[in-house]
Parts: sequence; structure tokens; C-alpha cells
Amino acid sequence: MKHLSLTLALFFAAMATSLAADAKSAAPWRSIPLIKDGKVAPDWIHIGWGKFSVDGDSLRTDCDERGMGLLVYAHERLGNCRIRVIFKTEHAKSNSGVYIRLDDGILSWTNKSSTAVRREPNGKLTPEMLKKLMTAAEAEEGVWYAVHHGFEVQITEDADPAHRTGAIYGLTKAASLPKAGPGAWRTMLITLEGSRVLVDIDGQRISAFDSETITPPAKRRWTEPKLDHKRPNAGYLALQIHDPGDVVWFKE
Repeated sequence: MKHLSLTLALFFAAMATSLAADAKSAAPWRSIPLIKDGKVAPDWIHIGWGKFSVDGDSLRTDCDERGMGLLVYAHERLGNCRIRVIFKTEHAKSNSGVYIRLDDGILSWTNKSSTAVRREPNGKLTPEMLKKLMTAAEAEEGVWYAVHHGFEVQITEDADPAHRTGAIYGLTKAASLPKAGPGAWRTMLITLEGSRVLVDIDGQRISAFDSETITPPAKRRWTEPKLDHKRPNAGYLALQIHDPGDVVWFKE
């Protein structure tokens, strides 16, 4: 069967060269396949609930009421680079994210179960189920390990500035997105340079973040990352599966 050459594109710069330098002085782009032989490419591993399904020339999130899931590129850790991700969402509220700087511990959750919850017919969690999920988050189970041992570049357009597309979830505010039509493909460019993260969407700078100098907001949600774990300067990359109804496609 023909291999589909769907990719995340990586642009590696020399350690001594600023990523803002002339592109001619930097290394070429290379590809990380998302799909091979009609399936999720084997260099990616699944953690948690839900799954990614092949949908034409893209991967689509298939969410599960029991909890979040994560597709981790386990083949290598990524250091200073640029990561280009082409994605689209079904609705403005569709939720996903790109995780960066994940430490080695994320791999220990491969083929390991994590706490499951049940939802009401309206999709909401009962107080009992919410408490169960909060306990799993505090214990850093499954995908919650990624929340607290990496950083999430958020994807969801209909949210406040600290939790919308392009923000480092709960830690930096994102500028308003360039306008795009319903279901339009967007291009996210994530620049990793030491402790700094720069995020551009469709050619516009959306957020800037430095883990060495960040001062988190005084009032924080329970879903936001703990900061007592130092993130590595070379870590794993992952794509998030969120809640039922949060349909997002990744094409490259």
C-alpha cells in the first residue's frame, strides 16, 4: 500500500546560531510521518483514552468519555527546533493541543491504564466524577503526567486568552488569531530555543513564553500545569485527544 507522507516538519538550527538568523544558515526541514500503510505511523505511541483515526490524508481525534488521550512521538526527543503543525478544528470550541518538552517519564504510561470517568447524557461530569478526575490530575496519571511534565500549546479558538489557540495553556496569553473560514486549515509554528517558546499561527506571532522567567497567574485552574517539575530542553512531542465532541484533524 502506498505510504502517505503526512508530516510534522522540524527545522533544526545550529546550537550557536539564533533561530532568528537568515534561514540560509540553518539546517533543512525534515519530516515526521503521521500515517503509514493506512495506520498511525509506528513511531507514535498512544497513552490514555480515545484514539487517533486515519481520515483521508489526516489524523482525526476520536475522543472517549472516560478521559483524555495522547499520541506521543516516541522515536526521539526534540531540542532546539521549529515544529510546523497543520491542523483544523470542527468547531470553534473543539479542543486539542500540541505538547512539547515532555520528559522521559511519559513513556512509562504506555499500555498502562489510568482513572476512567463516566459522563451524564448531556456530556457533563457529576460532582463525584469531577472529584475523581481531579484526583487523577493531582496524582499525575496518564495524560495528566504530560500536563505537569511538559507544556501544552493549546488548540481551541473559543476560549479566554490564557486558554485559546496559541497560548501555552494557563501560562501565557495568546493574541487574537488571524481570521479564517469555518473548518479552514491553520499552520502553527512552534519555535523552541532553550527555555523560550514562540508560537505563530498563520504567519502571525500569537504568544511568547520563557519557562525560566514565567510568573504564573495568582489564581489558577486545577487543570493547569504544576511548575515544580523542570521541563527538559530536549523532550518528547505529543498530540492531545480531549473530551467527547472535540474533533480536530492533523494533516502535517
